[in-house]
Amino acid sequence: MDEIRTPAEDDAVIEAAVLRQVLALYPVQVTLDELLRELGGDPGDFAQRDAVERAVRDLAAAGLLHRIEDFAVPSRAALRFDELIVS
Repeated sequence: MDEIRTPAEDDAVIEAAVLRQVLALYPVQVTLDELLRELGGDPGDFAQRDAVERAVRDLAAAGLLHRIEDFAVPSRAALRFDELIVS
């Protein structure tokens, strides 16, 4: 049986996936379209694009990503956290 999640839980899942992907690809700067493709979404799918754009916006608001035009790059805080988790 599929687990039923709230919209907030769905958003958290997408945020985590976006952050993992941006950190995994760093130092490569990725565009939103590339993130959509990397996460298995269709760049033309409005709902998926909206979810990724919200995730980037919310991660940027939390200080974990920077959005530079159409690119998403991890913040120093996110990179340091990633270093601590990996080691």
